[in-house]
Amino acid sequence: MADWSNGYWESGDGLRLHYRDYAGPASRPPIICIPGLTRNARDFEGVAGRLAGQWRVICIDLRGRGESAYAKDPMTYVPAAYIQDIDALVRELALDRFVLIGTSLGGLITMLMAMADGSRIAGALLNDIGPVIEPRGLDHIRSYVGRPQNWPTWLHAARALRESQGDRYPDWDIDQWLVYAKRVCKLTPAGRIVLDYDMRIAEPFKLANDNAYDLWPAFRSLSGIPTTLVRGELSDLLSVETAKRMKKEVPKLALTTVPRVGHAPTLDEPESVAAIDALLARVQAG
Repeated sequence: MADWSNGYWESGDGLRLHYRDYAGPASRPPIICIPGLTRNARDFEGVAGRLAGQWRVICIDLRGRGESAYAKDPMTYVPAAYIQDIDALVRELALDRFVLIGTSLGGLITMLMAMADGSRIAGALLNDIGPVIEPRGLDHIRSYVGRPQNWPTWLHAARALRESQGDRYPDWDIDQWLVYAKRVCKLTPAGRIVLDYDMRIAEPFKLANDNAYDLWPAFRSLSGIPTTLVRGELSDLLSVETAKRMKKEVPKLALTTVPRVGHAPTLDEPESVAAIDALLARVQAG
């Protein structure tokens, strides 16, 4: 696994936020990786480890996740605040242009950032997310987000995650579940394994009105930008129909389906690796 340095920046409301910085040449736009709702910078260990040295990769912990501070007000766990936080990081690091890789919530943030100022975005990858989010998938997330759990060992955590999410990754062995557990959980000073996020992120999420906003204009903002959509074949959040319409709305969209995987692909699968490499080739080609 490639080395990284820990970086920190401050949000507009005074939170100390964290990112992992994998070094790469300044001649290429850096890649900013934005994780999903309950995930963190470790979600992109495989992606960053593979690309480091060739590209600078910045993997962020959104507020309330990983090593970033928890918000004083849980109602700031919303996309508008996350975008402000990322904009503050972009200013802090003086980044003119960058590639965005966004998983789930991170993909929604990517679309909204493109709508705000697409000129900064050199390329974008949306991981298993689109402008229409399937209610079944949202209900599944609501069923577990914000529910505290803890386990005595990593193996217990891995088995519990397999029990609750096994339909997403039906072909994984226990070693893969252990890797996953170490990405989404942390060891507490008391020696217990817990999920690595502020349970209060569930508060605004549970109040949200499903698909209350028309996100198609945000998605269409990517039309002049090299963009790839990765979809898990078994996804309950992004339907085949929505993916097809996305391709129709943005004809240059590259679409990859990862077989036998639900929400969301890890981006370590061979199909995902090929999709990322093809996207970065398009970015380099200008």
